Amino acid sequence: MADEEEHRVRRPRNFRPRLDIFDVYDDSEFKKRYRVDQSGLMYVTDLIREAIANRTERSHAVTPEMKVAVTLRYFATGKMQLCNGDDFGLSQPTISRLITQTVDALTAPRMVQRFVKFPTNPVEIQRIQVDFSQIAGFPGVVGVIDGTHIKIVAPKDFEEVYVNRKNFHSINVQVVFDANCLVRNIVAKWPGSVHDSRILRESGLWQIFEEDRIPAGCYLLGDSGYPCKRWLLTPYLRPEGHHQEAYNRAHKKTRSIVERGIGQLKRRFQVLHGEIRVDPQKAAKIIMACGIMHNICKERNIPIEDENEDEEDVDDHNHDEVFQPAQGEPVPDGVLFRENILRNHFMIEG
Repeated sequence: MADEEEHRVRRPRNFRPRLDIFDVYDDSEFKKRYRVDQSGLMYVTDLIREAIANRTERSHAVTPEMKVAVTLRYFATGKMQLCNGDDFGLSQPTISRLITQTVDALTAPRMVQRFVKFPTNPVEIQRIQVDFSQIAGFPGVVGVIDGTHIKIVAPKDFEEVYVNRKNFHSINVQVVFDANCLVRNIVAKWPGSVHDSRILRESGLWQIFEEDRIPAGCYLLGDSGYPCKRWLLTPYLRPEGHHQEAYNRAHKKTRSIVERGIGQLKRRFQVLHGEIRVDPQKAAKIIMACGIMHNICKERNIPIEDENEDEEDVDDHNHDEVFQPAQGEPVPDGVLFRENILRNHFMIEG
């Protein structure tokens, strides 16, 4: 037996051929497949190169550029097996490992802080407010907020809490957009059964407004699933008179930006449209990574490869839910404050 082991010849590994995607595809085809142009892929790679670089000098190692391309192809299609069958010449376990490594790098705190920033600078706040006011004349708006459900495979642990009101497993994702559909806040960790209002109350966004770290006169617009606050304005459930109706019309038109933004995000990255088939913790990171990549694409003026770019997404929202204070809680302070907004901006006669 020892003699056999001594003379055993190790079989050489057979590597599947890999295409040079930078040579094979023109920029248009490249953007369709990876949702960024070639310079955009290099930009993203350089941002996280240190985190995803190979620790050894093995021959045929997967380059950082290829790791980013594999991950973006997965985001674009939602199907790991397409990554396997496309250009990469990699096994399914390798693809899964590379995507995990790249998603971890994309969602590192420094990346989140750099690319998903809620405005606090007075100059930036004023610019955003002007952008929003040009939509329907609603004053002071710095963001529009909603929750959207991203489907996930049934998890092994605590499966029941991930079942939402529409009876599928999901993560309920809080997202805030500015008037240009740039993601300004995203929280992607709560099971589908959790209400939008609780997600907001437990978020850092609630804290910065409640602690007056955002100047007075800055408002979020949300639907009736949220409590009406001095900084979060909701529509009148049963408007009385043409002034309240005018308020609601302006509110609805302005707040529609969040539905448009969610629609753009999901069309850009089809992984968010289907069922993410990983555990909830990994799914949350994938959702966050897609939000970061969406903003990178926006900042680099990379359009969505979709003729219906401005189509709104309304399928996975909770518009039928109405916020109800818990028993014994006071009426939200924004209900009276909303009347000031009405008097000052929607009761001014021509």
